[in-house]
Amino acid sequence: MYEPRLIEITPIAHIPPEPTIVPGSKSITNRALVLAALADGPVVLEGALWSEDTQVMVDALRALDLTIEVVQDPLEPCNRRISVAGRGGVFARGGTEAAPRELFVGNAGTAARFLAAMVCLGEGAFRLHGVPRMHERPQADLFRALRQLGYRIDSSNDKLPAVIHGAGARRTECEVSIESSSQFASALYLSARRGQWGVRVRGENADESPYVVMTQRLVEQFPHQGGQFQIEPDASSGSYFWGAGGSVAHWPTSGWQIDAEFPKYLPLPRHVSRQADLGDSIMTAIVLAPFAAEPVVFTELGRLRVQECERVAALRTELIRCGGHVEEDGDTLTVYPSTLHGAEIETYNDHRMAMCFAMLGLRVPGMRIRNPACVKKTFPNFFTKLAAQPPTGWGVPIFDLSSSHDPRRPLTPDELLFE
Repeated sequence: MYEPRLIEITPIAHIPPEPTIVPGSKSITNRALVLAALADGPVVLEGALWSEDTQVMVDALRALDLTIEVVQDPLEPCNRRISVAGRGGVFARGGTEAAPRELFVGNAGTAARFLAAMVCLGEGAFRLHGVPRMHERPQADLFRALRQLGYRIDSSNDKLPAVIHGAGARRTECEVSIESSSQFASALYLSARRGQWGVRVRGENADESPYVVMTQRLVEQFPHQGGQFQIEPDASSGSYFWGAGGSVAHWPTSGWQIDAEFPKYLPLPRHVSRQADLGDSIMTAIVLAPFAAEPVVFTELGRLRVQECERVAALRTELIRCGGHVEEDGDTLTVYPSTLHGAEIETYNDHRMAMCFAMLGLRVPGMRIRNPACVKKTFPNFFTKLAAQPPTGWGVPIFDLSSSHDPRRPLTPDELLFE
């Protein structure tokens, strides 16, 4: 499938009044897939996101000989109805130490962390590996907790690639830090029921970490004996449409997703925290901050540095590239009111960088986005929704700047679906 290397977003005069439908939550989908794999009977996940990250998880579970059926969702092209034949936590045996069973996790942090804990419940050796960026991302605190439980984890630097040996000597309690990533605690909680583990979480705001609380509530309400489970829309994905002046259909009200609070931060207040206020949607807020009436201070951004790219530096660099006034001080960014202009934006193969600056392109002429296909990680039809005519889209003209033969060719909505 053709993927343009560079596109240009054109501002539009009016945002369509119809609410935009966004795909299901990636965070909930990948958690639910693990719980379904460990369930005592078949589970059907409705409204599940179908993107690069969730496909990586499904492929890995299939590599463990779990039976998974995937059917198109009639309401949202990037959702699926996923049926998982849970077998009480039984899955394929791992390999030997010399030839472990291979599991590829791409650049999906959820898959890397959740599967690391899950395969400890099996027998034999499992080798988890991903793309180069995933091999740079932190894993040490999760590996430390799994070793406390008695499992053997082989890694040269406590990152991926790593070989995990299941069915080792077991203890019943572990402690995990969430300073680097809350996914470490979530990984342990997802497998704790089947593994009969006790998990103590430490770190700043450990008892209130929104993604850990999401996991705990999901575990409490999941149909572990088999049944149906509805995945709600992704609030992080919805933040781009709210930020551009639109609205989102079926906005989540469960309280599970911290980014469901995003509309309450419009207009932006003077201070926003990554730990206390917003999750990934804080990136949307940062890119909107040059339009605020006064400087906005974004604090506690450390975790953004160890995600799909070094997001603090990336946001500062690209905002400055298009005329923004941004100051970085430790894990704090201060963004001042600025007059922005068009620029060619580097996305660092980071889906959220692409979507944030595409949203900016709806206000600022001449915004050009490199490698737009990176949105396939969590929102494959993001640009399709912008380009499609109302009521299914926003009618945004988007041009392909990749070809020397046709240097400004209009792209159709179908050409902007990056699967």
